[in-house]
Amino acid sequence: MRYSYFLVALGQAAFALDSEHVELEKRLDNGLGLTPAMGWSSWNVAQCASASERYALDTANKFVSLGLKDLGYSYVNIDDCWSTKARDSSGNLVPDPSKWPNGIKSVADKIHGMGLKMGLYGCVGTMTCAGYPGSWGHETQDAKLLASWGIDFWKHDACYTPCTNGQTPQTCWSAAFNTRPWYETMRNALASVKSTKNIMFNLCQWGRDSVWTWGKEVGNSWRIEGDNWQDWASVQRIGSTAGRIYQYSGPGGFNDLDMLIVGNNKLTENQERLHFGLWAICKSPLILGNDLNKISSASLAIIKNKGIIDINQDKLGKSATTFQPPGSGAPVSGKIHPYWAGPLSDGVVIGLVAINGATTMSVNFKDVPGLGSGTYSWKEMYSGRTGSGTSVSFSLGTHDMAVVKVTTSGGSQTTQAPTSSRTSTSAPPQNTGGGCQSEKWTQCGGNGYTGCTSCASGSTCSFVNGTFE
Repeated sequence: MRYSYFLVALGQAAFALDSEHVELEKRLDNGLGLTPAMGWSSWNVAQCASASERYALDTANKFVSLGLKDLGYSYVNIDDCWSTKARDSSGNLVPDPSKWPNGIKSVADKIHGMGLKMGLYGCVGTMTCAGYPGSWGHETQDAKLLASWGIDFWKHDACYTPCTNGQTPQTCWSAAFNTRPWYETMRNALASVKSTKNIMFNLCQWGRDSVWTWGKEVGNSWRIEGDNWQDWASVQRIGSTAGRIYQYSGPGGFNDLDMLIVGNNKLTENQERLHFGLWAICKSPLILGNDLNKISSASLAIIKNKGIIDINQDKLGKSATTFQPPGSGAPVSGKIHPYWAGPLSDGVVIGLVAINGATTMSVNFKDVPGLGSGTYSWKEMYSGRTGSGTSVSFSLGTHDMAVVKVTTSGGSQTTQAPTSSRTSTSAPPQNTGGGCQSEKWTQCGGNGYTGCTSCASGSTCSFVNGTFE
């Protein structure tokens, strides 16, 4: 298994994570997911009934006709229930012929012909969450089948898995639960077919086992919470968690905040703007969970906001997190914090949220991590307002959000750490010259890498294809 080491540096907007050196993180190196995936998933539309050829091709056509393809939406992902209830005599998964009269490969070929990609769903356990065959004991066989069909994306759920008390019902909540080895098995199976088809791997295990601490070595994205149940409470719960674990996202592996519910008439328009904006600045995959035949013009405008999409797809790939301007309160678990900020390759993004009612939200740039005293140019992405100065202020309705991109070509930048910033607890690094520093343990992950694993502050370190040299 090949890994790359990516700097936990936050680029031009220098959110300081360590005052002495910047560490490198080991990530799965399959060449995919360098920015968050963008696409659509079938489940919210009609659950099992939408896991079909008709919905896949209709959505692909909508991506083109609605202009979504041109904005980067590319994955047409079919969720649970696409197969028959039993494998064939050779142990292979079988597409349900009533849903896939022309087979899955034929559909994948058509989707590829439109310049798009196709994804499928499976499960770690013996069955999927809806009771269809899971991949337990068939991982390599399933990976070969997916590659032969040309599948680009695999979502791996966590139902019907073994537990300390043997085979379980749909879910297992044992205190001794450990999902990592099961996902590593599928990771290895997908890696074995990479020469035939390189498949993006999504870990859908509901944020258990602190997946964000190891998911980057196993997949290209990982769910950080339970399902988005298509309500405001879910948006708050998931958004609150995202602010606490921002540091684990980066190119090649991102925190997945679950499907977007914009366009499902489950949220107010203000809440939809907040939902999309927060998912975007936290660098979550932007996977639509809606019926594009029924989406309103207002909801369509939200998911087509190019400025916000560009922030999500920024090549630096670093998530925003919460911060506390003077006089503001600390983040509250289960609630969305009013103040967010994160680094971009060419500036800083600020999120301002009217969480407790209609209000005017203001912030001085000197109080924003990554900025400092001075005058900056800015643009708010929903309204299109632009300006320059030392602060910004917006009148927002209840549960609305302003997403502000600040250009850091002026001013005097600081290295203020955001809320819940991470610091190194390892022994002081040993300088090996040339700006390269070596940690106490230089053999990383048993994968033959013996080079240095950090870069001295103020030094320049070289990279080749994302791998530290």
